[in-house]
Amino acid sequence: MVASLWALAAVAMSLGWWWQRRHDNAGIVDAIWAGGVGFGAVFYATLSPGDAIVRVVLALCGGVWGLRLALHLWRRVRGEPEDGRYRHLRSHWHGHQGKFFVFFQFQAALIVLFALPFLALAFNGRLAPMWLAAGVAIWLLSVAGESLADRQLARFRADPSNRGRTCREGLWRYSRHPNYFFEWTHWFAYVCFAVGSPLFGWAWAGPVVMYVFLRWISGIPYTEAQALRSRGEDYRDYQRSTPMLFPWFPRSPSRTETSS
Repeated sequence: MVASLWALAAVAMSLGWWWQRRHDNAGIVDAIWAGGVGFGAVFYATLSPGDAIVRVVLALCGGVWGLRLALHLWRRVRGEPEDGRYRHLRSHWHGHQGKFFVFFQFQAALIVLFALPFLALAFNGRLAPMWLAAGVAIWLLSVAGESLADRQLARFRADPSNRGRTCREGLWRYSRHPNYFFEWTHWFAYVCFAVGSPLFGWAWAGPVVMYVFLRWISGIPYTEAQALRSRGEDYRDYQRSTPMLFPWFPRSPSRTETSS
């Protein structure tokens, strides 16, 4: 099953690479990644031998999460110029399409990696009602929080008067990356759903690997570097006053000046 998912992901990313070559917009990779991981949940739920209720929960939660995120990212890719992170990468690589193809195929491998928690669920023979309820609660709160953060940012970006400014509205007042925070917490739902599975340890790949990628590899570092390039001092002020990932009350200007 893992090899089959990898093969399907590789084909999808190859088509995505071809699309970005025609449209000069590599942001499509994010939409395909989200849709691919969500598809992985449905794929494993369909083919695995686990408990029927657990597999239905897996297909619904993983599939709905992936579909929502993929559609949100696709709307951004279709309606906006290429994300600054990928413009910077395109400039750094001088538009080298071979490097872009390797990058897209690396994302196909990440689909398989991030689908490992779903495989743990798919082999779960029985799930206690307590863990089912806990997982559903975490999933609902996290997906609702991520959706709200995405809508707030999209509304802010849609206003031309906000060009060059940093969103500090709603959840963005309490965290510089509330969408990433809820994306991370969402993966703990699958840890709950996988309790009792012989592959339970694999369920921890979701929150652990997601945190590593968001915090140190492809999430926050790239996003903040692009924000500093495009918004400069306004974003530096935002960094000084607002927690990076875990939501908390913003620091007052006086406290910020004192600590700097």
